Amino acid sequence: MKRIFADTSYWIALLNPRDELHASAVASAQSYASDQMVTSEMVLVEFLNGFSDHGPRLRAAASKAVRTLLSSPNVTVIPQASDQFERALRRYEERIDKEWSLTDCASFLIMEGEDIEGALTHDQHFAQAGFHALLR
Repeated sequence: MKRIFADTSYWIALLNPRDELHASAVASAQSYASDQMVTSEMVLVEFLNGFSDHGPRLRAAASKAVRTLLSSPNVTVIPQASDQFERALRRYEERIDKEWSLTDCASFLIMEGEDIEGALTHDQHFAQAGFHALLR
């Protein structure tokens, strides 16, 4: 079983049919259905924040999606921890020349620690960091 990291842009595109990456995200969800998805609480925070101003219907759908992910046997959600935050902050500071978010830095560290090469994302920062951005 292959392990794939799932980033914020993937989860948003999967939920929102109006997202330009929706068709790609749905196709990827089908292609990787038998694989283990790895994501993080930080990614899920970004996902929920992304729908915070989209009205009650999408807020409810986003919340339901996160609840489903948290209970899915095919999804591993890495919890936010103080040491992870500190390591991500250090990476953020070390790569001050990049436009990487703190969540990006934490995601890269998770992928390195879990030996994951590919991410379901359109975010060019993953490719910049040496990973395969599978929605590009």
